[in-house]
Amino acid sequence: MVYSIDDIDKIYEFKSWKDRQKIDELLRIDCSMYTTLGIDSNKSEKETVKKNSRRIYNLIKKINPSIGKQFLGAMDDERDVKRNE
Repeated sequence: MVYSIDDIDKIYEFKSWKDRQKIDELLRIDCSMYTTLGIDSNKSEKETVKKNSRRIYNLIKKINPSIGKQFLGAMDDERDVKRNE
């Protein structure tokens, strides 16, 4: 089955999946969102993807705090760099 951003809470709740499988699927969804963006994507679409990505990273943080903090930290670092440009 192919999961989407609408399924992330359901994935988090799966009891039969190991943590690694949950994180892998959440990252696959995240990757899929970014790869569908193109040069023709507007600012609103890009912001929606970033917002959804942050939701995914927060769920990953609930599964594995160390990995989740790294993803969220990288996202925050990127935002700080763009502000200073």
